[in-house]
Amino acid sequence: MVDDWRADRIGSALRGENPTVLRRLDAGFAVIGDVQFLPGYSVLLADDPGVERLSDLPGEKRLAFLSDMDRLGEAVERASRRLDPAFRRVNLEILGNTDGFLHAHVWPRFSWEPADLVRMPVWLYPRDSWTDEQHALGPRHDPLRTAIGEELDRLRPMPGGRAR
Repeated sequence: MVDDWRADRIGSALRGENPTVLRRLDAGFAVIGDVQFLPGYSVLLADDPGVERLSDLPGEKRLAFLSDMDRLGEAVERASRRLDPAFRRVNLEILGNTDGFLHAHVWPRFSWEPADLVRMPVWLYPRDSWTDEQHALGPRHDPLRTAIGEELDRLRPMPGGRAR
């Protein structure tokens, strides 16, 4: 067992040991982000730790990953809109510059963000936004976790592949 699930996020999710997992999806795991300076930040982890990029997946699995990304994005959007009237939009990103496994970022954006950052990429936020303990995922985010999970359940595809 990995002492720190962060060292093996996908493996720990596969073993049921990753505490950030919201739901198992078709091609991966919906997880809530370690930092919550933008409440609702979530990540889709591919369910194979050996997959580094989207193009590594065979066609059907690639489409399933993209569908999962869409589902997580819509779930974050619905939960954010319900919990914060200042919600504006969701940004979806597949980057892979730091972590060597396929994952997609889902960033809710809000009108209360600083004026110099609200229309910029999230990655331009100051370093302390990422490291300050006040933004660390914790029990106070449980209602947000529940809301996103409930929306993921509502968006579960029906037989035949269509979302509800």
